[in-house]
Amino acid sequence: MRVEFTADGIVLAGDLRVPEGEGPRPGLVFTGPFTGVRDQVAGLYAERLAARGYVTLAFDHRNWGESGGEPRRHEDPQAKLGDLRAAVSLLRSRPEVDPERIGAVGICLGGGYALRFAAFDPRVKVFAGIAGAYNNPYAMRSGMDYQAALASFTEVLERQDLGGPVEYLPVVAEEGEAAMPGDEPHAYYGGARGASATWANEVTRASVRELITVDNMMGADFLSPKPALIVHGVVDRFCSPEGAEEAFRRLDQPKQLVWVDAKQHIDLYDREPYVTQAVDATADFLREHL
Repeated sequence: MRVEFTADGIVLAGDLRVPEGEGPRPGLVFTGPFTGVRDQVAGLYAERLAARGYVTLAFDHRNWGESGGEPRRHEDPQAKLGDLRAAVSLLRSRPEVDPERIGAVGICLGGGYALRFAAFDPRVKVFAGIAGAYNNPYAMRSGMDYQAALASFTEVLERQDLGGPVEYLPVVAEEGEAAMPGDEPHAYYGGARGASATWANEVTRASVRELITVDNMMGADFLSPKPALIVHGVVDRFCSPEGAEEAFRRLDQPKQLVWVDAKQHIDLYDREPYVTQAVDATADFLREHL
């Protein structure tokens, strides 16, 4: 069912999936990839885990999809944590949900947000990250001319601060500039696989600055004693296996790391048998810990 709820006065749109049968049941809140909307990756996992007996909530973060917020299609890390807080508040208010059994599930960039959110919200009892991007500035700095990148994005923000228009670039492109360049992101977002009436192939330039400055990895240092599951592909050019290993190393027990024999990051977005393997691992872990 479609639901609406507010976060910091902004109306957010979501899909609440309730399994058949008697409740209350454990509830799961989902957050997905960079630029993603709820009927793409997050919605797929929410649907699959609802079929395993969980009440699930996939929603559009502010600035994205059918949710409110300005500027449109802008990545706002702190605001996304606020959105997750409000989503958990909604789940806990529903009669179908056991308010003491709430988990946070994140895919791709959402893995990092779910980790950081779960670490600091005592209402969340378990975390699961799938093909997660556990961003931190230290890793980002090592792979680019960091100061030059910061200077470039600050110039964009200065123009906007002085009354200029919000500046955008493509999310994906087969050739030329894009926030996520290359064949692999284009294979999902540039065709039928990621097609959505509420997704557009543009994102604010300032969003990239958020990606290279946010520290979601630090959630791993604070999650304990909550259980944590990390599911990751053995080959991933966009969310490195090394990042998943670092997050796992920084977590305390109870924790589990499951490797899936995927060769592309987007295999875990919608390809079989990888999605089923990730769902199986997540359902098994939640059955034990939630």
